[in-house]
Amino acid sequence: MKRFISLILLLFFLWNTSYSQFFTDSNLPIVIINTDGGVAIRDDPRVLATMKIVYRGEGLRNYITDQNNPEFLNYDGRITIEIRGSSSQAVPKKQYGFSTKKADNTTNNNISLLGLPKDNDWILYAMAFDASLIRNYLSYNLSRMIGQYASRTVFCEVVINGSYNGLYLLLEKIKSGNNRVDVYEIGPNDITYPGITGGYITKADKTTGGDPVAWKMSSYLGTNDVDFIHELPKPENVKYDQNIFIKSEFEKLATASAAGNITPETGYPSVIDVPSFIDFMIINELAANADAYQFSTYYHKDRNGKLRAGPIWDLDLTYGNDLFMWGFDRSKVNTWQFSNGDNEGPRFWRDLFNNQSFRCYLSKRWNELIQPGQPLNISVIESFIDQAVGTINEAVIRENQRWGTVSNHPNEILKIKTFLPQRITWMTTGMGPYSGCSNVDVPSLVITKIMYNPPESAGFPNSKDLEFIEITNTGNKTENLTGVYFGGTGFIYNFPVNAMIEPGAAIILASNAAVFRVKYGFSPGGQFTRNLSNTGENLLLLDAFGNIIDNVQYSNLPPWPDADGNGHYLELTDHLSDNSLPTSWTASSGTITSVDDKGNYDMPRLYPLPVSDNLYIEMHSRIISLQVIDFQGRLLRSVSVDSQSCILDMSAYSPGLYLIRIITAEANFVRKIVRE
Repeated sequence: MKRFISLILLLFFLWNTSYSQFFTDSNLPIVIINTDGGVAIRDDPRVLATMKIVYRGEGLRNYITDQNNPEFLNYDGRITIEIRGSSSQAVPKKQYGFSTKKADNTTNNNISLLGLPKDNDWILYAMAFDASLIRNYLSYNLSRMIGQYASRTVFCEVVINGSYNGLYLLLEKIKSGNNRVDVYEIGPNDITYPGITGGYITKADKTTGGDPVAWKMSSYLGTNDVDFIHELPKPENVKYDQNIFIKSEFEKLATASAAGNITPETGYPSVIDVPSFIDFMIINELAANADAYQFSTYYHKDRNGKLRAGPIWDLDLTYGNDLFMWGFDRSKVNTWQFSNGDNEGPRFWRDLFNNQSFRCYLSKRWNELIQPGQPLNISVIESFIDQAVGTINEAVIRENQRWGTVSNHPNEILKIKTFLPQRITWMTTGMGPYSGCSNVDVPSLVITKIMYNPPESAGFPNSKDLEFIEITNTGNKTENLTGVYFGGTGFIYNFPVNAMIEPGAAIILASNAAVFRVKYGFSPGGQFTRNLSNTGENLLLLDAFGNIIDNVQYSNLPPWPDADGNGHYLELTDHLSDNSLPTSWTASSGTITSVDDKGNYDMPRLYPLPVSDNLYIEMHSRIISLQVIDFQGRLLRSVSVDSQSCILDMSAYSPGLYLIRIITAEANFVRKIVRE
């Protein structure tokens, strides 16, 4: 009997200390990590290891024995690895950060893991405080579903130095990159305009990671200041002027939101990408994230772009979950997290919510997203939860056997499903009406040309310098473009304050204005920052509050016309057609011209300027007609001429700025004049 009891105790010990002996296969990818010499993984510094990922493919079963079969290895190579996290380091199951390395153990190995875009920095997230095991997985995926980047995710099971370590979530680390936070990587010499304007990744967070606090901002709690920390540039690399610049952007946001300044010239819409702040708030408030705004709250700003909120991060204390073992209970159905009495973040979040215009757009976006079939509709969310649970069901059993933290997984999922409909109902009521921003007039601007991949040549070896797009005013009034900009990252342009475009006119924006001038013989209307994608991207033209003016998602693949590196550009065949359809476009090689090019047209002569009474207008071409337009874009007068010169009586108009549109058989010209 004693020998039998001893055997049972031995088996129990082996089960708990080396469960991997009983872990043989999984429906999930299997990550096998062996550190050099079997050394323990620590917080700092990183240790060297070999990692293998066993993955046969979607829907197929994976086996530990496959680690010796190259055919079934998604990765087989070197890594450096460390324990990561702050509060999570207090629990037995650790989470890890690792970098994929080449055989020299030093050079980064940018590689795709389990179908995720290539990179070298990754995280194995442990779900330490989340007995449901899906809260981050759910939130990150919802963020991407509504159009905002969040780390891509893959569930996997992990074995470290021969010991089964449980269920993990492979995550993309937040960093700059075309497939991650798509901002220009700022360098140490970027201390003047335009380099100093971006890109930045900044976070409000705890200081337990060891990085110094860059600056603080006050919250409405008075004593609970918010610490801001640099992520890009790295704290050790950030220059004094760079720190001052990005801090000033947050200060401008705080000042404008506190004052309720909504003007596109100086208000908060001039500082922030409003849609990104709205979506960030929606995801965090839907989840009732107890850490939102105060901790793990990221922001980013591209060069010459607006300040954007996100990506979301670390949403484990959500959907009714909190650090109950430490006496916290803050994730409530009926509380806004920016005024929850604890982690409220900087004041500008509450100020934005209390601003009538911002809340109107917030409510409008929210009510769109919860409609049937939309990403935040309760039925859609519940279906996604069910799919996630089905994916990890068998791993949950092993997770609990290893760590003893998931005793009743179905009940944990039920808690989330009970929380969500109540939360959605409460938020819908709390946001209020949105009729005031439902039918907003936007400028009649249409994207009509796209040169996304010009060919290289001896004269122009850098093809990127020849990229351009054309925007046409298809309406019947002059449009003021103040506040108009391209949303998103990667392609950046903000129209200057009081930029104007007359009816029927077009503006060309180029990637390099100087090179464009050499190539085409005239200057473009503006220069955008960074470049157009050669494979396709979404060009989203917005007004200051994010109302969509035009939206074209072009591609280099059929059925889009072939304008990929062959000297052609995409041209809209009919400016009044639906430019979201590939069939509305053609591949064109037509000559690009400007009505202001002196080599093509003679220029009008207007005098005297400023004018008191009579304005004299002369041209070599025959003037068909004239239009007088005020600076709000309203047509005040139209005059038939049919001559090479005329006299325009301005005596009836009040002093101020006016636009004179001169229409000839060859072209249209717009000139700004001052009436004394």
